[in-house]
Amino acid sequence: MDTLLLARLQFATTTSIHFLFVVVTLGLVTLLVGMQTAWALTGNPKWERLTRYWGQLYVINYVLGIATGIVMEFQFGLNWSGLSRYVGNVFGAPLAIETLVAFFLESTFLGMWIFGWHRLHRGVHLALLWGVALTAYASAFWIMVANSWLQNPVGYEVRDGIAHLTDFGALLTNPSLGMAFGHVVSAALLVGGMLMAAVSAWHLIRRTPDFVLFRTSLRVGLVTAALAVTLVQGFGFAQFGPVGEVQPTKFGQGPEAQTLIAEWTTRFGPGDYTPPVLANVGLGFMILIGLTLGCVWLLLPLLVRDWVIRLRFPLWLILLALPLPFVAVILGWIAREVGRQPWVAYGLLPTDQAVSAVGAPVMLTSLIGFSLLLGTLAVTNWVLLARHAARGADDPALGRPPAPPNEPAHPEPALA
Repeated sequence: MDTLLLARLQFATTTSIHFLFVVVTLGLVTLLVGMQTAWALTGNPKWERLTRYWGQLYVINYVLGIATGIVMEFQFGLNWSGLSRYVGNVFGAPLAIETLVAFFLESTFLGMWIFGWHRLHRGVHLALLWGVALTAYASAFWIMVANSWLQNPVGYEVRDGIAHLTDFGALLTNPSLGMAFGHVVSAALLVGGMLMAAVSAWHLIRRTPDFVLFRTSLRVGLVTAALAVTLVQGFGFAQFGPVGEVQPTKFGQGPEAQTLIAEWTTRFGPGDYTPPVLANVGLGFMILIGLTLGCVWLLLPLLVRDWVIRLRFPLWLILLALPLPFVAVILGWIAREVGRQPWVAYGLLPTDQAVSAVGAPVMLTSLIGFSLLLGTLAVTNWVLLARHAARGADDPALGRPPAPPNEPAHPEPALA
């Protein structure tokens, strides 16, 4: 098989699976902040139980998501040495900021939040969760800064065959950044809201004793999903303007695209400079799913009354719709990344020049190994999430009060 094709398949596998973990993490932490803030302000124990229950699911997904991120970093270093060598001075800057500033701070805040239950003041404990959420958003932002540079290289100059960063501010004002970042964040909120609504619907279908608790989380999830899907649609359609300006070949073959292809042919030689059809297919199905999920607004009036919530039909609709946002985020990633082909850095570095000089057998071996590892992590994650979600919110391990010290079985007699 072709080494380049195997490397691209490996990149697609690792990044798509990791992205699923990311959107769940980013969506759930936002909802957790809202619930724990409500607990801190009202003192209502209902919000504490919800924070502990959903926080436990969040922690499971976060820990296994870190493992998938490490695997993804390995395949970057192994398979794409040309990318690191040519554009590493620019592309590496936002990635370094994301790792050193955002990720390390996020994991530190999260560890203190996990072990700070019943040990820290309620306000301090809440501030730690806010820190987790803010650094998670900062992490997503810097990742999108790096990705947007690949979509539209700005603020650089090529010296001695290597791209060097000349204008850091240009990275932050990249036309392909703003709407794309809003799209990713709102998609994560949609995933988190639908996940919360679907798990709550499942408990209500089973007639769990905690009706009031899961009725609350059902409503929180549905309202979040409804607001998020509107933002997803808005940010998604708003990207067509910047995409047409900075990537004329992505979704059309107009005069600007033909002029650009002629320039590339002169610079890089003859070749196929049009993106694969897969990009448009992914875009079309993503839009279809996004419009379908917009129907979640129709469920909000139905779930105001308790007697409607006790009906199983709308609950089953919510439960069956759970896979749709996950499919949509993968299709959106395909449309964004495959639509950039045949470039790693659009108009600057062709994909075939970025791949490492590795033989096809070695690349195939790493593809199989990484795919099995990531598949195992993904299955493990969903099994653990399903298992802990099914246990209900009676007494989650997260935030459980410490047991009182045991009294000695045979106290020593008092000394005279």
